Amino acid sequence: MLRRPEVESITGRSRSAIYEGIANGTFPRPVRIGARAVAWPESVIRQWIADRMEGGQA
Repeated sequence: MLRRPEVESITGRSRSAIYEGIANGTFPRPVRIGARAVAWPESVIRQWIADRMEGGQA
């Protein structure tokens, strides 16, 4: 599970770009891991990156 700072580092996206992508359906939604905490499964983020590379999207 990756927390937001790790997702930012791996994807090169800012916090606002991540949440904008979630809102418009172009970035995976996080899962709740606590009352006030969310994280992304690493496999989901790695697949999202692979999909962007295959499709030529940044």
